[in-house]
Amino acid sequence: MSDKRDYYEVLGVSKDASKQEIKKAYRQLAKKYHPDVNKASDAEEKFKEVQEAYDVLNDDQKRAAYDQYGHAGTSGFGTGFEGFQGSSDFSGADFSGFGDFADIGSIFDSFFGGAFGRERRTQRSTRGSDIQVKLILDFEEAVFGKEEKVKYRRQAQCKDCNGSGAKGGTSMETCKQCNGQGRVTRVQRSFIGTIQTTSVCPACQGKGQVIKEKCQSCDGHGHITKEETVKLKIPQGTPDGLILRFRQKGNAGINGGDYGDLYVQIEVKPHKFFERRGDDIYLEREIDVVTAVLGGEIKVPTLHGDVNIKVKAGTQPGTILRLSGKGAPKLRGSGNGNEYIQLKIVVPKRLTKEQRKLWEDLGKTKNSKGGIFSGLFS
Repeated sequence: MSDKRDYYEVLGVSKDASKQEIKKAYRQLAKKYHPDVNKASDAEEKFKEVQEAYDVLNDDQKRAAYDQYGHAGTSGFGTGFEGFQGSSDFSGADFSGFGDFADIGSIFDSFFGGAFGRERRTQRSTRGSDIQVKLILDFEEAVFGKEEKVKYRRQAQCKDCNGSGAKGGTSMETCKQCNGQGRVTRVQRSFIGTIQTTSVCPACQGKGQVIKEKCQSCDGHGHITKEETVKLKIPQGTPDGLILRFRQKGNAGINGGDYGDLYVQIEVKPHKFFERRGDDIYLEREIDVVTAVLGGEIKVPTLHGDVNIKVKAGTQPGTILRLSGKGAPKLRGSGNGNEYIQLKIVVPKRLTKEQRKLWEDLGKTKNSKGGIFSGLFS
């Protein structure tokens, strides 16, 4: 991740840039570096870099994760799928691709002009769509990390036809309707003169070739639906809302285009009494009024086991105690955060006759010099 440039720097915008400013910068740079226009050796890489930056900064959720955690917030850790994992239940997962691909179309149209521009896009290889999966983790799984196998479904290239859609042993043939051009031209006469229009060939969808015999495995589509099983690693200190990106693990492309990416969004279940804020853990602990007045020792749960802590005499409601190093492990670097315990003093609602008598006797001393409540309510 260290060799990646800052996404704001890539687009040349400030960190508080609006969506409109980000989109404007993206359009300008995409036009500048598109390989069909810019023949420089590094144009394609810069175009991909601009597209990647826009994909993140134009999405509120991805942008928030990037602003907080940098490239780690939107990318997988390590290579392949050595990254994160979660629940293997994907019955409710959304596998549709996402991203603002309409903007790319408008850029091509502005360059190549209307229908002809669309024809060129159709003939070119097209990158596969991305897949978004939500993984729900238990609180402890996100804090300490774990490994687990995860299943999801994607469109993969058909191995029997290598994505061509043609039956094995057969070949594609030139489209007779467009003579292999991928587009057809129509001439119409009107009262203002002759009008010539060019559009994508309906017979071959702009490919210039048609399938003679369809592949039986994919029915001529070139893709098959495939279930993938992936082993993911969740590092300790994983925050709620983190979005991970795994390259080439999305749906297959068209006409030999690259695979899309897999995006994994992490959702962490709340704990029954721990609250996590970054690397720190917060906890509310009840103590009785006697312990608050006289002081004592109480047992407090932490992520690393129960610990005994001392409560000073005269402790007031809302007092916060700190346990250094008893918080969550840090996502970056070593060590743990802290745990903060807010003390809540519980006043008994019911008293026995004996207890009431004792409290009444104590109450008589509250205004007495040196009494047990002396100065407590001043």
